[in-house]
Amino acid sequence: MTPVLSQLSTMASGPVPEAVRAGIPSRIIDIVGIAVRASVLDTSRAVVGFAADQGSAPKATPIGGGRATSAAEAAFVNGVLAHSLDYDDTHLPSILHPSASVVPASLAVAEWQGVSGAALIDAVAAGLEVTVRLGMGGYDGQARQSVYFERGQHATSICGAVGSAAAAARLLGADAQGIAHAMGIACSMASGIIEANRAGGTVKRLHCGWAARAGITAAQLAARGITGPPTAVEGRFGLFQAFLGDQADCGAVTADLGERWEADRIFYKPYPANHFTHTGIDAAIVLRCKGLDPDDIATATLEVAPPTVRTIGEPIETKREPETGYQAQFSGPYTVAAGFLGGGGLGVGLADFTDELACDPDRRKLMARIEVVGDPRMMAIYPDQLPARLTVTTISGHTLTEEVLANRGGPDRPLSATELAAKYADNTAGLVADDVASRIYDALSGLAAAPSVTGLLAPLLDPIGSSHD
Repeated sequence: MTPVLSQLSTMASGPVPEAVRAGIPSRIIDIVGIAVRASVLDTSRAVVGFAADQGSAPKATPIGGGRATSAAEAAFVNGVLAHSLDYDDTHLPSILHPSASVVPASLAVAEWQGVSGAALIDAVAAGLEVTVRLGMGGYDGQARQSVYFERGQHATSICGAVGSAAAAARLLGADAQGIAHAMGIACSMASGIIEANRAGGTVKRLHCGWAARAGITAAQLAARGITGPPTAVEGRFGLFQAFLGDQADCGAVTADLGERWEADRIFYKPYPANHFTHTGIDAAIVLRCKGLDPDDIATATLEVAPPTVRTIGEPIETKREPETGYQAQFSGPYTVAAGFLGGGGLGVGLADFTDELACDPDRRKLMARIEVVGDPRMMAIYPDQLPARLTVTTISGHTLTEEVLANRGGPDRPLSATELAAKYADNTAGLVADDVASRIYDALSGLAAAPSVTGLLAPLLDPIGSSHD
């Protein structure tokens, strides 16, 4: 049987269908906008300082970094930023975030190497496909759950390291064998646990940056002659055995590889919060639009697929009293409260996830009345969708229920080009001058015709400063 890496590398080195290529610039724009917005976080400043301490030659742009760094360090910074707001896209049903590592890794190498926009697009597409396919190798279709997730592992960074290696190696000019070696090396660098989702801590923000950095490092080492085992994925001591044991599904990795692409199963996020919370937010917004006054809520019950409860509903005492905006992003009670109380107009946005609002007395009072429970019936569509049902009992004794079975941002409820542009504009507003943000948006939109991407992100070295140019 042909090794998995060999099959993946053949796909990753080959042509990309035009229908897939057409959607990649929007993925890159989304990640760049998110990274700009995240550049002001304390954790972002910490990783910028860490990258500067490594003392590397200026090859690529770390957003908000103040000065250029090596490609690996720039990818590390930008990958951290891309994942820090929990606003990055999600593939379903694997439940991983592929763009937050693959796009930063690809941008950094493309900028360093001076490749064309078309080459960048192809590398991103290949890297995303590798990442998602490895994620699907850890998806248990019968249990309808990610085995990685069940074991406390972060599939996003584990698979993203390998996908980033494929993208980076392609951009460095590697053939299929060279890409296979890069991915095989990256299998020894893949890591990430998700306890921070449940119990707090900011380390999860680092995961996509570390994956992007590992991918570039693996590709650089492969280019210098370091080799990886051909069975690094499925071998007796390979990645799947180490992370998934006997629950891996190699067939899901290679089925119709190169013919069926998973890009259209990658969901954009309309809200900057854990994806498990989104349909609950939608339900709260609908009830609010129908005239429900949050002050009239006696109790509210958020019903979701049982596997998601541990992330957004347990321990319930902690989820009802998040201490930071970051913790609030993983709280079912908080995000439902935000749907009822916050956002510009009747939406939920970045302004809702501040440390101050996480501790806001009015939101805490409402959160105290919100339960999060699992409904086994939702397993019929989870995790192809992340459904929710919100039932409210009012002080006046009425019962109101709103059910949302399909997520915004996916193929069933896609975000329009206008909505995606508005998300980018919101993310860059106040941090990048409008004309600079527009130029970068237009340049990324026109990547397919760009002869080189070198310098494209240079105006974002100092996002805050550029707004005063």
